[in-house]
Amino acid sequence: MLAPVGAVLLFLMSVVAALFFLHLDETEREQQAVRRGVEYAQQSLRLRLLERQEQLVRMARELTNQELGTADFSTRALTMVQQYPELQGLAWVDEQWSVKHAVGSVMLDSQDSALHQQIVESMKQAQQSQQPVYMLPQTNPTNPIAVRFLQLYIPLFVHDRFMGVLLAEYAMGALYLYGIPNEVSSRYAIALYDTQNHLLAGNVVSKIVSPRHAHIHSMRMSIMDENWVIHGQMYPSTRGGAFDNGLFWLVVSLTLLTAWMLIANWRHTRKRMQTQQVLEQETTFRRAMENSILTGMRAMDFQGRITYVNAAFCQMTGWNESELIGKLPPFPYWPETDRQHLHQLLSDELNGITNPSGIQVRIKRKDGVLIDTRLYISPLVDATGKQTGWMASMTDITEPNRVRDQLAASHQRFTTVLEALDASISVAPLGGSEILFANKMYRQWFGSDVDGHLQLIVQAGSVHDEATDHIDSLAGLPIADLPDSESGDAEIFVPALNKWLEVRSRYLSWVDGRLAQMVIATDITARHLSEEQAAIQTERAQTASRLITMGEMASSVAHELNQPLTAINNYCNGMILRIKNDQINQEDLLNALQKTARQAQRAGQIILRIRSFVKRSEPNRTPSEVAILVSEAIELAEIELRRFNVRFNHYVAARLPLLMVDPILIEQVLINLLRNAAQSINMANRPRSQRNVELRVLPKCIEGKKVVEFAVHDTGEGLSPEVQERLYEAFYSTKADGMGIGLSLCRSIIESHRGRMNAENLYNGTDISGCRFSFWIPILA
Repeated sequence: MLAPVGAVLLFLMSVVAALFFLHLDETEREQQAVRRGVEYAQQSLRLRLLERQEQLVRMARELTNQELGTADFSTRALTMVQQYPELQGLAWVDEQWSVKHAVGSVMLDSQDSALHQQIVESMKQAQQSQQPVYMLPQTNPTNPIAVRFLQLYIPLFVHDRFMGVLLAEYAMGALYLYGIPNEVSSRYAIALYDTQNHLLAGNVVSKIVSPRHAHIHSMRMSIMDENWVIHGQMYPSTRGGAFDNGLFWLVVSLTLLTAWMLIANWRHTRKRMQTQQVLEQETTFRRAMENSILTGMRAMDFQGRITYVNAAFCQMTGWNESELIGKLPPFPYWPETDRQHLHQLLSDELNGITNPSGIQVRIKRKDGVLIDTRLYISPLVDATGKQTGWMASMTDITEPNRVRDQLAASHQRFTTVLEALDASISVAPLGGSEILFANKMYRQWFGSDVDGHLQLIVQAGSVHDEATDHIDSLAGLPIADLPDSESGDAEIFVPALNKWLEVRSRYLSWVDGRLAQMVIATDITARHLSEEQAAIQTERAQTASRLITMGEMASSVAHELNQPLTAINNYCNGMILRIKNDQINQEDLLNALQKTARQAQRAGQIILRIRSFVKRSEPNRTPSEVAILVSEAIELAEIELRRFNVRFNHYVAARLPLLMVDPILIEQVLINLLRNAAQSINMANRPRSQRNVELRVLPKCIEGKKVVEFAVHDTGEGLSPEVQERLYEAFYSTKADGMGIGLSLCRSIIESHRGRMNAENLYNGTDISGCRFSFWIPILA
């Protein structure tokens, strides 16, 4: 089935390849045409110059033979200048380089010293070579203005005596205009350049439609010793390449249409095969159903006597065939309470009064159980076409009746639940002004009209527009697919209700086939208040964590403060004693007071750092320097590290960029990690040589982002698999007196700064040699 589609695609590829090669061939032909045009232009220009040169050589010969006087020269020169537009002047120059006679415009004396030097050298070259010499003036490199004339110097000799030169000057513009054939200049942009690539004359295409459509050819043109470059370029055409060809797109369109028709035909054939398979299964099913029908069949004669029952009828009533065949009313399966009604129905049946939709009756099984059935009556016709009685088919509808009753009760319960929900539910058709369904909460909030429904949709839509930059996520979706689209959620504040509502909307097909939109609005005011309270509690937890850290470090801080305070006491006592004994001079007293002041300043700095660390403040993210963050954290952490007799090293890379962080929170994380490292070493009972903690701060690129990584290495006993699984679990701690909120809070702080925290064991071979805790924070852009 896929072979025709493959053939069409192969044909399309062949057409594309053929058009591509045709395009290449056409491009080559156009390039060759440009080359031929340039060669033709070169030959025409050379031929015209040679023709003028021959005429001028004859004129020079007549001058040297004195066949042409001054008056005749003037007449002949004027005639040539008027006859040949490219000649802008002729001059007869004697051996002293003085002009004897000139017609038209001839450049001999110039203010440009370089140009004058070129003219003199060309004349001397013609005298020495005794041959015509062409001179195309070269431009000054500092002032590259194109020279637009060409001079021809024909030497005049009489019996080997130099008598001067015949100077002819061509205008390059006129030479181009009359020397280049019109059929070439009309098709191609022909331009003349000198050897310094300066334009002498011609047309230059300033705009190319497409680089691949530009055909350019250049060739050198030599006249005597002068070299030019003749440049040809095809004029830009709006015609594109092979892929812009209408025929190409027609073939592509027809090919795609053929492929689409083949695919549609294949799908139709497949659908027919599936339908045929379903029909075969249905036929097989019906044949099996006829062989094992579950519908009870009963036949009666015109007197109401039962003449036939099938197995399903016997199974349905519980009476066997022998107990029912030949029975007259009342039948054994008639309930006593319904016999009068059943007699009337039987009388109508025997009289041919039937209901096409059947009648519902109750029957009593042999075991006394009552069941609901539906009875369909039809005439019983024999093979000759004669009616011999009545045929009744009976189906058990006890279960459908039960299901229907349950559905009715379920619908009632469903309606009751929707009415009792504490969320507003409303359904309205798209573009309509009516409300299709509204529960009790909606009616309490917005009444019974559609205004509240539309207000919720508009406010939720404005939230989505801000989040998606005014791009509708359902734009272009067919209306039939809208009910299958994802629901849209938004949280909005309704001033009229003074509530925060979570609005969810979804498209659905209403019971009458119309496309409608259901909006569910839930009151989340309490949740918003809870989130605000949670943020406040998080801030309090961070402050409490810092207080707990300071509480755990209290003994270390006291010991650290004891040293400067003891020194102050000793200095004061010593000064008092020496003052009493009159054994101190002013210099010693001043020295002692300075040392006392330094110790007091040291103690004050410790108190100030502790106070700033534990002081509760609002989160304040500011551009912060990494070196200052680390130094302030180390100042407090080193107190605890010295208590555990741990050697501390740190390295901070130079010229780190600023980080947008809350300095106190990052210091809290660093202090917590350094204290944990020291406590891990202490718990592992490492010897003094192995009690090391190292802090490294380096710039890195992680997940495609430039970050600053803080890594704390210790030589403790590492992390067990069980601890690694529950490392950041709240209130889980490996310390006997730990509260289990340190690392959990640290990770929350880092993630709130858009960073990540990681923990891993360090190995020496297969043995754990320590642990590495690290976190990174994105660099301020």
